[in-house]
Amino acid sequence: MTMDKIDDTEIPETAADIAVDANENPVAAAIADAEEILDPLEGLAERVIDDPGAPFEPETMEAIVALKKSDRAAFETLRKSLKDAGCRMTGFDEALKESGGGAAPEPTQADILIDLAEAAELFHSADGTAFADIEIDGHRETWPVRVKGFKRWLARQFFETTGGAPNSEALSSALNVIEAKAHFDAPELPVFIRVGGIDDKLYLDLGDDAWRAVEITSTGWRVVKEPPVHFRRAAGMQPLPDPVPGGSVDALRSFLNVQSDTDFVLVVAWALAVLRNRGPYPVIVLSGEQSSAKSTFSAILRALLDPNTAPLRALPREDRDLFIAANNGHVLAFDNVSGLPSWISDTLCRLATGGGFAVRQLYTDQDEVLFDAARPVILNGIEDIVTRPDLADRAVFLTLEAIPEERRRPEAELWAAFEAERPKILGMLLDAVVMGLKLLPETRLERLPRMADFALWATACETAIWPSGTFWSAYCGNRDEAVENVIEADPVAAAVRAVMAERTEWTGTASDLLGALSDAAGERVAKSKTWPASPRALSGRLRRAATFLRKVGIEIDHIKEGRARTRIIVITAKEGSTNQDYGGAQPSTPSASSALPPNGKETNVLSDTSMRTVDGVADGRTDAGHGGTGSTDRANPLESVATDGADATDAKSLSQSEPKKSKDQGWRATL
Repeated sequence: MTMDKIDDTEIPETAADIAVDANENPVAAAIADAEEILDPLEGLAERVIDDPGAPFEPETMEAIVALKKSDRAAFETLRKSLKDAGCRMTGFDEALKESGGGAAPEPTQADILIDLAEAAELFHSADGTAFADIEIDGHRETWPVRVKGFKRWLARQFFETTGGAPNSEALSSALNVIEAKAHFDAPELPVFIRVGGIDDKLYLDLGDDAWRAVEITSTGWRVVKEPPVHFRRAAGMQPLPDPVPGGSVDALRSFLNVQSDTDFVLVVAWALAVLRNRGPYPVIVLSGEQSSAKSTFSAILRALLDPNTAPLRALPREDRDLFIAANNGHVLAFDNVSGLPSWISDTLCRLATGGGFAVRQLYTDQDEVLFDAARPVILNGIEDIVTRPDLADRAVFLTLEAIPEERRRPEAELWAAFEAERPKILGMLLDAVVMGLKLLPETRLERLPRMADFALWATACETAIWPSGTFWSAYCGNRDEAVENVIEADPVAAAVRAVMAERTEWTGTASDLLGALSDAAGERVAKSKTWPASPRALSGRLRRAATFLRKVGIEIDHIKEGRARTRIIVITAKEGSTNQDYGGAQPSTPSASSALPPNGKETNVLSDTSMRTVDGVADGRTDAGHGGTGSTDRANPLESVATDGADATDAKSLSQSEPKKSKDQGWRATL
């Protein structure tokens, strides 16, 4: 028994014995080596405490990946133990994915939206607003990134790709990224609304579904599918008809309640200014009693040039509302205006000649919304609503007469007839714009009024419609009437003219002048709210009225005298002068009313080529050779330059649109 136990007992092998066995049996050697390799996952959580990089070793990470694929429960247990031991799990998960242990992450909705926006061409405007050019049904559309138009396009693209709808958070996040890319990675380009321009070309947005525009050059106009300028579409914009060449200015007059040739000339000149891509734009002011078609007049003008679903609106109550209206339309029309507060009168002045608006952006403390442009404005009301000289100097005034009941037309009939003629009327205006682009570089006026660019543009365009100098005569006469109306509406200016009616010079302090003007104005006016309550207030009113008083020959100077530097007001009046000459052709009195003759039949005043003998004094001057008492025959100055066949060739070869002097062309036709 003892020997058996000894024989069965295993005797430990020495290193030499193992070496001999390895040489004799390689398989046994491999097994022996494998037994010496420890499991990399064994005690991993404990090792992390002293060695944070232990899980990230290549052989350990491979073992973790294999464990995850073979035994998910064991993997989750290991992961939790590593997390409890202080392992950085964000890096652990990233390393696991890089080693092939995690599925490829699915793109988020925001990522999908950003990828879809790559199909749009991004850019930004001068004020930093992000825009996108997108392709829809074979044509290009331009939308701000933050408006509904672009959001709808992006949501539709997402639905077509995924079959679902993006949530609001994903859409907001994607728009933030798209807006940043448009601002930092895209070019800056100008954006226009309705009328734009580049180089020497003008573009009129037709507003149709195909986003076409009319290209106007000095050689003609045509409709183009993809204009090189970018137009923005605002809510409420309606399409213009395709213009048709060969229209007549007579067709437009039949839809407007104008009572004189001068008024109609100014209306057409204002319309031609609207078709230009830059200001200044005169404010057209319509006044008249009830039933004089002021609202219809305004609506037709806007429908002809910038149609909108809400063409006529109430006067805004603050700058922000006026800014929003100006930002979303090319023409602004305000209906039934009873009066203009001082603040809105000043704002309309900036809007007419071009100026900036800045309002605080909602829900922010530092950001501003900026607007810098000029817009044509229409105002209508029963009373004389423009009484401040600064706005009156930028305006064109028309007085409409009441329409007799026998001449009224149903509104449906009127608009149907207008829609039929609108394409030809628009084509006629575009023909005049072509002429303006051709002659503007060489057009000159002897003296430039406040709205100098408007006067030059209208003068350059007019020869496509009527003889040169017609607009200048009408415009000068209208400005003369505006001066008189504003002075009469301003009690201080009227009192100054009354004081200076009996003298040529007055000198004194503001206190002395306030007393003298109060005596001239009367007790009732001096006690009204509109009368200045202090000498300082009087000085401000005098400075505001000085421009128009100067035009009637009254100069106001503010000087300081003596060591005490006493402020003295010096008023001088030019003897025998009541109106300041504007330069160029002196306008005559307006022609007679174009109301119906006693027989009740309407006449086409523009096609009437008959002559009428008019005294030369009616032109506000005395022509040499007539002595102020003679008479002369003049043809209708509004006779179209294209109606006479003999002049057709001359009409096509006009070289310069420059106003003629009064002796060559006056306003002498009456109806």
